Amino acid sequence: MSSHELDAPPWLRVESTIMATARAIRQSYDQRFNDLDLNLSEASVLAYVAEHGALSQTQIAKSLGLGRAATGALIDVLEDRDLVQRETDPDDRRVWLVEITIAGKELVEEVYIRDQILRKQLRTGITRQERQQLAAVLVRLGNNLASVLAEEIETT
Repeated sequence: MSSHELDAPPWLRVESTIMATARAIRQSYDQRFNDLDLNLSEASVLAYVAEHGALSQTQIAKSLGLGRAATGALIDVLEDRDLVQRETDPDDRRVWLVEITIAGKELVEEVYIRDQILRKQLRTGITRQERQQLAAVLVRLGNNLASVLAEEIETT
């Protein structure tokens, strides 16, 4: 067997490690939020609206890297629980703005606490410099992915 990474079996490639780690992180957050009756996606939407104020569904989807339909479904769940509400945009009556409710503000405070604790646990033994290096590599990987996706769209 070659020692070259590209010749490695799929389960040994760096991309597989990234995907497995992302799944494990998601599962960890889902477990932390389970008793709040939230998953990571719902908590992310709730926290984003809490931080940025009233936003359109399209703005939320774009900022969080989610599809508009998936974002709409997440907002529906949060709205059914009275954690967010939709209001007509005063500047464009065709657009609905998503706003956090008082109950949503209360819940998001607990989300922040749990997020902070989990992030501290996940970073154990990893220096700030290592995190910065990892972030830089992941940004470059993301840029490469964006280029690949753009090329695929152009050829279809």
